[in-house]
Amino acid sequence: MSRDLNDYLRDDVQSTPFCPGCGHGILMNAILRAIDGLGIPMEEMLFVSGIGCAAWIPSPHFKADTLHTLHGRAIPFATGAKLFNPALRTMVISGDGDLTSIGGNHLIHAARRDTDITVICANNQIYGMTGGQAASTSPTGAFTATTVRGNPHRPFDLCALVQGAGALSVARYTVTQPLALIQGIQRALQVRGFSFVEVLSPCPTQFGRRNRFDSPAAMLQDLMERCVTREEAEHMDDTELEGKIVTGDFYGG
Repeated sequence: MSRDLNDYLRDDVQSTPFCPGCGHGILMNAILRAIDGLGIPMEEMLFVSGIGCAAWIPSPHFKADTLHTLHGRAIPFATGAKLFNPALRTMVISGDGDLTSIGGNHLIHAARRDTDITVICANNQIYGMTGGQAASTSPTGAFTATTVRGNPHRPFDLCALVQGAGALSVARYTVTQPLALIQGIQRALQVRGFSFVEVLSPCPTQFGRRNRFDSPAAMLQDLMERCVTREEAEHMDDTELEGKIVTGDFYGG
């Protein structure tokens, strides 16, 4: 974490709990830089998280009001807080297992209702903290603790899922695109209504070691090679897009 962002961290924070090579520290930095860039006082923010590696991003690190809630239930807690105090800028930060598997129904209904919250989903394509099980985002063929012969199921396209539920503001970025990620989070924070940002973040400990990535750097390199911007994708045919991940802002409704 950069020293200029220390004011946003609790005084007793010395380090993060993330594994070496995990992308969640980059995401933490991006979130704080987005808030700092918009000049939003932390006193106006409420951060809500569920259970999992990404849920540790706001709590216990951020010097702000945080709710660290039940597995899969971050969005209902955030909804209740927002209804009680509409002035709060309410941000949910959690992982793909928490938000889209265990909490999947809450996610789609918050999008459908246009609940005025910002949801940041750190997608590492696996259950990281709870043992490396397959998640709703695990790629077909991926090796996990529960798919030792390869995942037979198709993963969710989270942005398409949330768009289909009616969300007006949907975006996808990776931790290898830090400047674009910061700007995407800033745009999401300025939306009146439901906004969703999927952030692809590598998990070397659970996903990488099971799927033959030699190092955290190899996972980052893989993300950089597979990701294309939405503008680039518009000039690519289906063959060229095969295996690619399209990043950028996607507007639904």
